[in-house]
Amino acid sequence: MIITHSNVTEQLVSYFKENIVSGAWKVGEKIPSENQLTETLGVSRASVRTAIQQMVGLGILESRHGKGTYVMDNQVDGMSANKGKITAQDCKDLQKVLEFRRIVETEACYLATRYATDEFINELQRCLDTMASNKVNKENFITADTAFHELICRESRNPLLEKSMSKVFEEACKDQGRTYELFGFKDGIYYHTLILNAIRSGDAKRARECMYEHLQAAIDKLNEPE
Repeated sequence: MIITHSNVTEQLVSYFKENIVSGAWKVGEKIPSENQLTETLGVSRASVRTAIQQMVGLGILESRHGKGTYVMDNQVDGMSANKGKITAQDCKDLQKVLEFRRIVETEACYLATRYATDEFINELQRCLDTMASNKVNKENFITADTAFHELICRESRNPLLEKSMSKVFEEACKDQGRTYELFGFKDGIYYHTLILNAIRSGDAKRARECMYEHLQAAIDKLNEPE
């Protein structure tokens, strides 16, 4: 690609897109260094850096200190639409996921308790029963565990809470086995029973506290020295 001296950054972004779409730069791979791009394309390093920063801001590239820049997504056509959305990459860091859940789900639990219906409480009980009857079946246990939390977010009756957590659960469930390993069967049942009992009693503040304790315990275990 020949870079002219007008709209250099825009041309560089187009060049990056072309390489990503064509597969020349594959997801997960490192792109040429700033120095290599500067030399190859005959442009300033500042222009290359600006173009990279724009792509990083859109979630297409990721700069790693001391390691270079890597391709994170090849869906370049809808980059503007994807900006700001929760992605699989965002959910790879389990600590960050748990911290986000601790913030959002505690309030979702508070609201769900205030709006709780008998049907909702019965659904939570069914999830808990399924968890309790699947001590040796980790997959079924995790499915019921996730459903328990999704029900609470839905019952918050706040579409923003429900939609944001739906995407987090969708991505985080791919690594939910690691969360299970943090708690194991006994602790999982213990915390979900506390949460359900608080919701059933109509104590919204206690339900919030129980959800916080549940997720904080996961964070604490994650950070325990091996």
